[in-house]
Amino acid sequence: MDAWSDIEVELIVAEYFSMLSKELSGQNYKKSEHRKKLLPLLNNRSEGSIEFKHQNISAVLINLGQPYIKGYLPRFNYQSILDDKVIDYLIEHQHIEEQFKQFAEGDFVHPAIRKAFHKLLVEPPSNTQLVEEPVAAYTRNPIKTNYLEKEQRNRSLGLLGEEFVLEYERWQLNTSGKQSLADQVRWISKEEGDGAGFDILSRNINGTDKYIEVKTTKLGKETPFFFSRNELLFSRDNPKDYHLYRLFDFEKNARMFVKNGGLDTICTSVPMTFKGFF
Repeated sequence: MDAWSDIEVELIVAEYFSMLSKELSGQNYKKSEHRKKLLPLLNNRSEGSIEFKHQNISAVLINLGQPYIKGYLPRFNYQSILDDKVIDYLIEHQHIEEQFKQFAEGDFVHPAIRKAFHKLLVEPPSNTQLVEEPVAAYTRNPIKTNYLEKEQRNRSLGLLGEEFVLEYERWQLNTSGKQSLADQVRWISKEEGDGAGFDILSRNINGTDKYIEVKTTKLGKETPFFFSRNELLFSRDNPKDYHLYRLFDFEKNARMFVKNGGLDTICTSVPMTFKGFF
């Protein structure tokens, strides 16, 4: 198959952002219809190749710290021309940042979550794909704010996610016949503030402590999450009892995966800020 031409990449990037804009504003759309619309404009591309390229665009946006289409799971092995065309689009359509801002910072209304806790857990994503912070190629990025990080800091979203996990832990212990342990589950970040290095103090079935850090997103499970130095150090000091609970697709169909251990061992981490002193 011939390499994608500049005009083909520009067309598919524009179509992707058309779908993303609808998704962020809550409009219904069908990905299949958008793919069929593109087909006659491209050079004998298959629907599968179009979908793969859309997944590449999701990866570019993640590397730029921006929201992406949930249905297109990111694939990070893409050519630099895709970086250039996505950045060109963002430069020419700067109004889309307002949608990114609303996605990350807007009031979050309590979603109508089905608390089917027995169907909540899924397998975590594999560690085979490395998500890197933008390097020199992204210096033209017109959007300076990392709206993926902003979303995670959305207080309403974060509190709802923690409350959801608190209820899940109590349900799990009660279901296991450990009601006395369920009564001991505490919402530490709410009671004592964010300085503990974890959000919820639960109990393992044998009664030992279980430290839970909750990270919540409205996007998919491959979305990067952000953690503090304090959270990292606490997880390193308590790797056997430290658990990351990653809630995703929280607004529509909440699901969750769990990983146990120090944050530096259960994911690929990239340092984003440094402290300088003399």
